[in-house]
Amino acid sequence: MKAAIISVGTELLFGQITNTNSVYLSQQLNTLGFDVMYHFTVGDNPARLRKMIETAYEDCSLVVTTGGLGPTQDDLTKETVTAALGDETILDSEALNRIKKAFAKMNREMSANNEKQAYLPSRAEIFYNDAGTAPGFALEDGGRTAICLPGPPREMKMMFERQAKPYLESRSDGKIRYRMIRTFGIGESSLETAVLDLIDGQTDPTLATYAKDGECALRVASKRATAEEASQAVDDMVELVKERVGGYVYSCDNEDLCEAVARKLIEENISISCAESCTGGLFAEMLTKTPGVSAVFDRGIVTYSNRSKTDELGVKESTLEKYGAVSVETAAEMARGLKAKTGSRLCVSITGIAGPGGGSAEKPAGTFCTCVIFDEKEELREVRHRNVDRNVNRNYFMLYMMNMVYRVIS
Repeated sequence: MKAAIISVGTELLFGQITNTNSVYLSQQLNTLGFDVMYHFTVGDNPARLRKMIETAYEDCSLVVTTGGLGPTQDDLTKETVTAALGDETILDSEALNRIKKAFAKMNREMSANNEKQAYLPSRAEIFYNDAGTAPGFALEDGGRTAICLPGPPREMKMMFERQAKPYLESRSDGKIRYRMIRTFGIGESSLETAVLDLIDGQTDPTLATYAKDGECALRVASKRATAEEASQAVDDMVELVKERVGGYVYSCDNEDLCEAVARKLIEENISISCAESCTGGLFAEMLTKTPGVSAVFDRGIVTYSNRSKTDELGVKESTLEKYGAVSVETAAEMARGLKAKTGSRLCVSITGIAGPGGGSAEKPAGTFCTCVIFDEKEELREVRHRNVDRNVNRNYFMLYMMNMVYRVIS
């Protein structure tokens, strides 16, 4: 089934708000087996919105809207969609009671215009809002379906997960299962080449490659009569993919690299400390985003200057003078000093040139050196990454550190 997403709000066109809703909905709809064909963004103008809806239905049977369900006069998504699908709005007493309770809970008086939100299409299945006041709904007419969700991302996601998603699943003629294989260290074109014979002529399961922030992913999806059949088809294809590129795979369950590293450290109770120069604490920041990592993460030290490397980690001044701050020798002494200081089973260090300037012909911007010590095992790397952008470089440096840690503890 083909689908279109329509984001409503003049603030989106002005660039005042980043449209994260479309990204989320595209991911969710594709997972459910819908082919998202279009993203539309339209201001708070009913005539333009009606035109977008009619245009979308020329090629799609499902339209999902976000925004325009509020109490003000310019919130007209509900009315426009209702008219487009040949229905009329009526007062929904349950919606009105919920809105009144929401205001009472906030110790605020409900304005008269908030009652507008309780008028909903007469034929619709109502999605009551557990995180706000604006209800959403699903409305069908002659093979066309509209799902209208609120604009605030928190409200939209909760409503989709709890109500819109089950609604769509109940109308599917099969069961869809998918897994996302996440890799690091292989480019998208190389990944595709490795599994090209599996992609060519595919029917079910289907495979698609994605690239993001130095990583690549491969989505494996299947639609079968039963969930068991779909899951088995996906699992079998995942094993085939791992036979081709298993050395680059760090997750088959859509974890990001930082989550996978943190989970593995926690599961195996491996204490870790880090010493960072060019990443400025980014490794520690990303690692500590995972709940429960405090059980294994001891400390992160940012040693940006040469003096700090000497004072905090015992890096020899002679090493800095002879090899420079950006060298495998310095990275090794940073990790060794960190291990002596903390006693952590795993210590990781990095030093490099994030750019855009500061490099040389011998060590251009994008060069970094990293060291991982796990128990008695020590691994060193010097890498020259293409100098793209300072923050892009720092993010890649951090991911490279994470990948080294993952490989060592695996």
